Amino acid sequence: MKKILGISAFYHDSAAAMIVGGKIIAAAQEERFTREKHTSDFPINSIRFCLEESGFEIDELDAVVFYDKPLLKFERLLQTYYEFAPKGLISFLKSIPVWLREKMFLRKVILDGLAEIGGYNRRNLKLLFSEHHLSHAASAFFTSPYEQAAILTIDGVGEWCTASIGFGEKEQIRLLRQMEFPHSVGLLYSAFTYYLGFRVNSGEYKLMGLAPYGNPNADETLEFVTRIKSELIDIKEDGSIWLNQSYFSYATGLRMVNHSKWEKLFALGRRESNDELEQKHCNLALAIQLVIDEIVIRMAREAKRITGADHLCMAGGVALNCVTNGKLLRENIFEKIYVQPAAGDAGGAIGAGLAVSHMYFGERRNSDHKSDQMQGSYLGPYFSDKEILLMNKRVKGVHKYYHDFSELSKYVAARLSEGGVVGWFQGKMEFGPRALGNRSILADARNPEMQRKLNLKIKYREGFRPFAPSVLAERASEYFELDVDSPYMLMVAPIRIERRKDLPKDYHELALWERLYFNRSDVPSVTHLDFSARVQTVHRETNPRYWELVSEFARQTGCGLIINTSFNVRGEPIVCTPYDAYRCFMSTEMDYLVVGDFVFCKEDQPDYENKAKWMSIFSMD
Repeated sequence: MKKILGISAFYHDSAAAMIVGGKIIAAAQEERFTREKHTSDFPINSIRFCLEESGFEIDELDAVVFYDKPLLKFERLLQTYYEFAPKGLISFLKSIPVWLREKMFLRKVILDGLAEIGGYNRRNLKLLFSEHHLSHAASAFFTSPYEQAAILTIDGVGEWCTASIGFGEKEQIRLLRQMEFPHSVGLLYSAFTYYLGFRVNSGEYKLMGLAPYGNPNADETLEFVTRIKSELIDIKEDGSIWLNQSYFSYATGLRMVNHSKWEKLFALGRRESNDELEQKHCNLALAIQLVIDEIVIRMAREAKRITGADHLCMAGGVALNCVTNGKLLRENIFEKIYVQPAAGDAGGAIGAGLAVSHMYFGERRNSDHKSDQMQGSYLGPYFSDKEILLMNKRVKGVHKYYHDFSELSKYVAARLSEGGVVGWFQGKMEFGPRALGNRSILADARNPEMQRKLNLKIKYREGFRPFAPSVLAERASEYFELDVDSPYMLMVAPIRIERRKDLPKDYHELALWERLYFNRSDVPSVTHLDFSARVQTVHRETNPRYWELVSEFARQTGCGLIINTSFNVRGEPIVCTPYDAYRCFMSTEMDYLVVGDFVFCKEDQPDYENKAKWMSIFSMD
């Protein structure tokens, strides 16, 4: 059994993963340890965790693999500046010294970083480099349940590639087609993220959440779509695109777009992050979402045409667009679709490690067409009762310990049904951007005030942001038009018609906030304006504790779902340790905290009204 450490770093979402005998033993993102969201730093803490979890030293590893090839990236950088010259001189002068000082000598940077973790023999270490989109493809296919599948990867840019179509079979992956920089679906979406006032590489999910506020029947929305497709982008039949670079600045500049041309095209200036959201912003968000949907569906049809595969695997940052994923699912192009839950760059650490395991060392892969290899994405650190007690001594917290988990779940379910907000911290931390029931904030989706409360008093974030439901897998079809599992919260599905409430005739003419707080279904706090929800199906096999809690809530209330949002505040990474959880609990208006079998009630905590004592300052995302 080969022991392989996969690493992604130096762009955003640094991470590490340990692969042993083709199986993922551990994986974690560096941001969870350093508390710097989307950090690009070398993942020292993540690597240390992976080594400790696996029980290996660096000298015992058969290989260390980095998730892309920096010299190919440098080639792309130089060629791009050359082709666009004299444009981009300022950007060139800023970026080249960094490349020459750090990224050109990445092998040394990696070896030095490993030395900070522990001593090892550099001569014996096998250091390998995978291609960026191969890492994405491997992260999706090799963790999927399928023996063979088409593979679609779409992101901003790797070395040259911005999207690829591949085919995976047993232990091999062949990349058959690729689209190259500067023509990029991911960068197109990021350009709109930037123009609508959100931060690139972290705010794309906000743009996705804003789109349903757009009016699909408005002339303005339809006109925005027309202008995007006539001026910004040429969409080919196979889903490949050509971007009109006169409207963009990312290839050579320090900005995403040409401001004056965009303002003229859309009759709309760039929104600053603190500007009030207006209907035209929502309509533009919807317009680009509709365009992205069309592109990805065309790419998927092309993948089906050239591979003939029954199944599709997806990765790359664009694969995190669960609205598009839901629409693609309903197109029925493939029998089944699997999306890597850590589809962005963090997942590249897993993909690079698995690619080396199967394609370099030839280790056999087992696929049963039922279960994926991500283990529910619960791949991170966990904490014992002793460690929780040590944290409790530090903060002088007041708690009750439950020896019987069924009694704990009854207590928590009752508090949820009464309108309480619960911080839920259990077992292994999730890998990837979604909290899936181990580092989550939970609430009652039936409460029409809960979305407002969670956004403004718990998460401290924009009021338009939606919340997702965790629904018992066996009851998902009672609430959603969804006939497949969605364990990783990567599919948007419509609320069933019989659960919807009638809208007033003038609904689309109402102010944005009036529409937001209109009661649209019997689970209003997870029902988006277009009657959709981003669904997580909860399975007893992968998370028995979370399944038992939701089941107990169903027994008490008749409702088989609850709100699940990530355990953090705006700008903060998801909590990692019991102390992170307690600090976040005390700095917000959460009512209860459950860490393992320990339950903390806010009003029992010393100095519980002094939130400022516990608050940390995080950069706004």
